[in-house]
Amino acid sequence: MSISPVLAFYAAPLIAIWSAYAISRHKAEARAVAQRDEAIDAGLGEPTSLHPIIDPVLCIGCKACLKACPEGDILGLINNKAQLIEPSNCIGHGACKTSCPRGAISLVFGTATRGVDLPVTGPNFETNVPGLFIAGELGGMGLIRNAIEQGRQATDAIVAKTKASSRPDVLDVVIIGGGPAGISASLGAMEKGLRFTTVEQDTLGGSVAHFPRGKVVMTAPATLPIVGDTNFKEVSKEKLLAFWQDVVRKTGLRINFQERVLAVEATSGGFSVKTTRTSYVSRTVLLAIGRRGTPRRLGVPGEDSAKVMYRMIDPEQFRGKHVLVVGGGDSALEAAASLAEQPGTRVTISYRSGAFARAKTKNRQRVEEARAAKRLEVLLNSTVACIGTDTVDLLHLDLPIQRRNDTVIVCAGGILPTDFLKSMGIAIETKYGTA
Repeated sequence: MSISPVLAFYAAPLIAIWSAYAISRHKAEARAVAQRDEAIDAGLGEPTSLHPIIDPVLCIGCKACLKACPEGDILGLINNKAQLIEPSNCIGHGACKTSCPRGAISLVFGTATRGVDLPVTGPNFETNVPGLFIAGELGGMGLIRNAIEQGRQATDAIVAKTKASSRPDVLDVVIIGGGPAGISASLGAMEKGLRFTTVEQDTLGGSVAHFPRGKVVMTAPATLPIVGDTNFKEVSKEKLLAFWQDVVRKTGLRINFQERVLAVEATSGGFSVKTTRTSYVSRTVLLAIGRRGTPRRLGVPGEDSAKVMYRMIDPEQFRGKHVLVVGGGDSALEAAASLAEQPGTRVTISYRSGAFARAKTKNRQRVEEARAAKRLEVLLNSTVACIGTDTVDLLHLDLPIQRRNDTVIVCAGGILPTDFLKSMGIAIETKYGTA
């Protein structure tokens, strides 16, 4: 049986196109499987925030969710079904759910094996403690645009619930946190004429200030009280921080930086808020502190020295210095590798375990390349014993060693504020893969 020349003429390019498509799809799936397996091997197979779950029965593999995700390769197609391949990097944008034409995607907190603790709040962001409100990331929403909106709405709820104080020594609200939700709430308080104070344990931007340089942090416009629409759809960390600095300057907003809250206690008719500087009496309190909590400390002599820090923003500021990085996660490895690239910088990374098991392959490779090039000293199975003025003492394989040192950067993670919330009487609910 012979094939018609006309049929062959039309069939050949169609077969070529289909073959190219099949090969491309196979390569894309192989990359997705490799990324997923790499994340699991690095101990990063569990999402830490709001994230999608995909119903494989409803998913048709159309890639709409992949294209909609502004964070990049968070989702991938495996066996023609969408899956999370970079779970720990998902921050709950929700664009995947909106884009799905079949309704196959739901957004949930936690998984069946890893619960996520969240404070219980009502639709007006008030907790079970009357007068105590929560907005932003602490409530489980990692998206900056949502945090901004929640900060504004929480202020509106405070105004609706609370009459302005007639006593000059009593505030209407203490806003804790200078990130997206805290800035928005503070501007809302200004707009409503409330008597308020905003405190931030770190610097302007809260958690955003800790993001890597150049990271895109907003992918949709938002509306701020007093300021109005932000008028940008995609913005990097640096541009957003510069925008907020301009907002603070133009509006006259005052935020007390480097002031950490130690305790919040209910009193008759309000709250007493004790900080590292003073105490405030307020009718209400709004928590907008994020989920990163307080940096985990080493608990060794000398840690209170000014040369000890818990984040690195710009590696160039340490050029020519002797720097010790403590930790074994991605943030520690990224910091150590970036520092090792600076001319004249001598870098040592100390980690208590025998391997960087909970870091991505690319970061482990960067560290290994820097070590092989003798730009980075790696001390596994080591701990910091004492931080001196010009040196740092460590225990390496149970033997004492000393290194010259100008700066110590501790990347040991943060202590989630669960105990802090419970100390105020706020109810906590653990989510295991539920909305």
